[in-house]
Amino acid sequence: MQRVTLIAKGEVQRVGYRDDVERIARKLNITGYVENQKPYDVKIVAEGEAAVIDQFIERIKINRFPIDVEHVEVSFDDYKGEFEYFEIKRGEWQEELGERLDIAGRMFYRNIELSERSVELGERNVALSERSVELSERSVALSERSVELGERNVVLGEESVSIGKLMLDKQDETITELKGVRTDLKSYMEERFERIEREIAAIKDKIGVV
Repeated sequence: MQRVTLIAKGEVQRVGYRDDVERIARKLNITGYVENQKPYDVKIVAEGEAAVIDQFIERIKINRFPIDVEHVEVSFDDYKGEFEYFEIKRGEWQEELGERLDIAGRMFYRNIELSERSVELGERNVALSERSVELSERSVALSERSVELGERNVVLGEESVSIGKLMLDKQDETITELKGVRTDLKSYMEERFERIEREIAAIKDKIGVV
């Protein structure tokens, strides 16, 4: 068994720290007491098993609004077994009432701060939502523009195909016409050569050329 005296420093008075220390001691089956020590500290005397005392020392180092334990002075002593339970040694009722009011006031103002922060975050969320809507609208507009350009590309593609077909048709017509011209020219030349041959044969007959 072990006895320890602790001096907790920091934001430990008028913030409900003694109540938390008592709750921790009760759960760990530690005996002793806790009391305010002027001007700003809290004194804790505790007895219990050594391993449990070590847990107790760590758990009373509370840093949770409005409590802020900045430092704990630790002094071990011989176990005396003089306590039946763990208690809060309170001061005058006026002082205790003032402490309760202080705690309530700090928590109230803390709630106001959190509410204001919540409102601020809500406004930021609204602004982000509006920005998101704006970006979505721009995205939709860009998508519509993309669709419009796509449709125009399709139309231009169809027109290009149509022009290509016309050009192929014209090319076929030209080739057909050229083939016709070649055929006509060949027939004409053959007919012309036959006439020349006939005329030459007639001339040879007249002059007696064999």
